[in-house]
Amino acid sequence: MAQPQSAICAEGENFGIFITLTVVEPAIIRLVAANLPVLTAQVASMVGEPALVSAMGFGAACWPQMFGPAAPAELAPFQPLEDGPRVAPATPADMFLHIHSGRHDANFALARAVMGALDGAVRLVEEVHGFKYLGGRDLTGFVDGTENPKGDERPDVALVGAEDAAFAGGSYVSIQRYVHNLCKWEALGRAEQEAAVGRTKDDDEELDGEVKPPSAHIARVVIEEDGEELQVVRHSALRHHRRKRPVLRRLWPHHSTGVQPDAGQHGPP
Repeated sequence: MAQPQSAICAEGENFGIFITLTVVEPAIIRLVAANLPVLTAQVASMVGEPALVSAMGFGAACWPQMFGPAAPAELAPFQPLEDGPRVAPATPADMFLHIHSGRHDANFALARAVMGALDGAVRLVEEVHGFKYLGGRDLTGFVDGTENPKGDERPDVALVGAEDAAFAGGSYVSIQRYVHNLCKWEALGRAEQEAAVGRTKDDDEELDGEVKPPSAHIARVVIEEDGEELQVVRHSALRHHRRKRPVLRRLWPHHSTGVQPDAGQHGPP
């Protein structure tokens, strides 16, 4: 199995940088991608941050141009979704660069080095700097990622295995953005908030089935295939905007419907 990219399964990050790009010069990009682990290690040593990690992903549309016709078995473009006022658009981009560690300055140093190496070979779509909030809560005040796989579980969940041997050790990434209407959310009482999420706010306990409504967030996000629950490794982060309060989620699943730079903008859960 190929060596997995360091950002996929790493835990404990407090800060992250998420960059989406379009391809201009494939040959230069291939060289930079191949050298990314070395560059990451060099910057980590220079800034004294051993937890500095990185990963680079490529979308289905640009894959043949970058690497030829052989592609990961489940790599596919994201299809836009709509449900009433809730919309999950597909935002065009070719590449995704994910950097995270316990220090924002270390992340910035690596992002600057990578983007310098890619100068002229890519066009920037978006660069987002995210952070952990109140020990792992999101802006709703609830603990985020309670069932996120930990430790030795993460490679089993996130990495491609023998079922696609040519790409074993790789992963699929699904990139999502949620925009919360915090004024509306914070106007709800605690009981209403807990019913919407399906967990208690203070101690993060799942509500009893008799109390938890079928519309609760945790009741609706379970995905099963052949009777087995599918898991993903999540790297959630927050960013603050004066008018919007987005929550960014980077999901590294074993299976995927594709690579997309922005899976949606949604209101409260």
